[in-house]
Amino acid sequence: MFIQTEDTPNPQSMKFLPGQAVLGHGALGIDFPTLEAAAASPLAAMLFETDGVMGIYLGADFVTVTKAEAVEWMHIKPALLGAIADFFTAGLPVLAEGAGAQSSSLATPLEDYEGEDREIVEQIVELIETRVRPAVAADGGDIVFKHYEPRTGVVFLSMQGACSGCPSSTLTLKNGIENMLKHYVPEVARVEAA
Repeated sequence: MFIQTEDTPNPQSMKFLPGQAVLGHGALGIDFPTLEAAAASPLAAMLFETDGVMGIYLGADFVTVTKAEAVEWMHIKPALLGAIADFFTAGLPVLAEGAGAQSSSLATPLEDYEGEDREIVEQIVELIETRVRPAVAADGGDIVFKHYEPRTGVVFLSMQGACSGCPSSTLTLKNGIENMLKHYVPEVARVEAA
């Protein structure tokens, strides 16, 4: 099995592409920031066994691994490639039985917003889903909508995978996403990391 790797803007994260579905087309990604969280995924749990692994993000067709700053990629990359190849060759399930991909990227359900606020949130979510998430997935990460505060116009987003802890994430959040949302949705005053 040939697994491609790609560097990400975050020097502590690397994207692994096994050449087949990880969560599957259309699935929302799942972030495993700790070994305890990885219990829901045999793949993520196995990758956490490699010394220096600090986080796993599973996407539709990729795995992003975040390492400790003190660890060099050249020391752990071969072990990670072997673990991913062995896992997919064995045909094991990516998620534990009963564990499912995130059913919704919303922390505050859409139903909790009413009237004009709901329309604003729908516009924000649509822009994030169609313009932001595909771009950051290409870099091994994800950005998901968490909450909109109508009174202040603040949008809260969660950074996952390679985006979490990335040195350029603040720049992406403020200069890229905030400017785009303010342009298309005038009610948005600013964007903050959740």
